[in-house]
Amino acid sequence: MEIDRPFDKVVDYTERIPGGSIVMTTVDKVFEWGRESSLWYFHFGLACCAIEVLMAAGAARYDLDRFGMFFRATPRQSDLMIVAGTVTKKMAPRVQRLYEQMAEPRYVISTGSCANAGGPFADSYAVVKGVDKIIPVDVYVPGCPPRPEALMYAVAQLKEKMRAEVTAK
Repeated sequence: MEIDRPFDKVVDYTERIPGGSIVMTTVDKVFEWGRESSLWYFHFGLACCAIEVLMAAGAARYDLDRFGMFFRATPRQSDLMIVAGTVTKKMAPRVQRLYEQMAEPRYVISTGSCANAGGPFADSYAVVKGVDKIIPVDVYVPGCPPRPEALMYAVAQLKEKMRAEVTAK
């Protein structure tokens, strides 16, 4: 007596798909899709926005991980730098050096009024009036402190910018 085992039979699944499917793309677009879908971020937290926004956005309620974003402790493994807080003139060379250590393509999100334009400390002799004076910024998140939802929206805007770069090639 022979036992009918389903794994012994060869099944042709192409008959089940009416018409079939063909996907045409380039290797570059696949790589860009992968890069966009898995942003590894390095956060450069300098003041209160680092606690209020970045820690909340990475925690369970907002969970940046579900968007394919993972925190990296080193800029050499990161695609995205999130600058949050007051950038002083003493810290400016360090911000620039860490940015230069990131691999290409690299992106920057400036979070909070202090990182964007110096915030309430803009008149101080020791404060840089915006991180964009040191490194190029792709997306700005306004507020003092901004909400974690605003950072998530900035990430969505950055992904749109990344998609536009791919289609422009």
